[in-house]
Amino acid sequence: MNFKIVADSCCDLNDKFEYREKVELIPLTLTVNGEDIVDDSTFNQKSFLEKVSRATEEPKSSCPSPERYRQAYEGDYDCVFVVTLSSNLSGSYNSAEVGKNMYYEEHPNDKKKIHVFDSCSASVGETLMVLKIIQYAEEGRSFEEIVQEVTKFRTGRSTFFVIESLETLRKNGRLTGLTAVIASVLNIKPIMYGTTEGTIAKLDQARGMEKALLKLVQYIANTTKDAQERILAISHVNCRQRAEWVKEEILKLKKFKDVIIADTAGVSSMYACDGGIIVCY
Repeated sequence: MNFKIVADSCCDLNDKFEYREKVELIPLTLTVNGEDIVDDSTFNQKSFLEKVSRATEEPKSSCPSPERYRQAYEGDYDCVFVVTLSSNLSGSYNSAEVGKNMYYEEHPNDKKKIHVFDSCSASVGETLMVLKIIQYAEEGRSFEEIVQEVTKFRTGRSTFFVIESLETLRKNGRLTGLTAVIASVLNIKPIMYGTTEGTIAKLDQARGMEKALLKLVQYIANTTKDAQERILAISHVNCRQRAEWVKEEILKLKKFKDVIIADTAGVSSMYACDGGIIVCY
């Protein structure tokens, strides 16, 4: 099967991702104090975080256009698989679907198959879906089988995150104001998770980041029954040492098939904030 994977730039890939040539990342645009920053290979995390820390307005993101997705579907491929941010968090999924319709309108006789996955997640939640697509394609599965199996995987996947500040999520309408204010005043770090519908909900909380991460580690250990069959994916915002610590603490209690750690690109850096940790498996 000659296939291509398209994902939006919230899909965090580490520098050693061996299948990078199979994946085209479509950038979102981040706006900080009126300045547009494209979330592509030119993104500089350190500079971005400094701009966010000085910003008087809350940073925002805008999804890729349908035309940008349509362009990504061009080429001599049998199949194109697309993975986007949760449709409950971004318009990226809708843009990808409209782009697909535009492509077929322009190429009515093209037999290429295109499927757009709503990841119902973000960051390494998207990354794990990309890895599943590659795995099944290399196993020789059909287009229809890949769609079915990756959709099933999405249902059984878990995504959690612990971040230093909830302000960006609150100001962008992802959380209630009360949650963010209380957390800030009391140094409470909520442990958040992605629902199966792709929204954000609270799992637990603790006073301080270390206690929150330890609670998360214990929760993963207590609830994961098939760790040896799963890849543990961790992304971090400018805190590699913290990500490595989380990895080691989890592996003391559960042995996963493999572990990947990725630094966040622009979108995840904006919402997870400096020091944030995202865990998916």
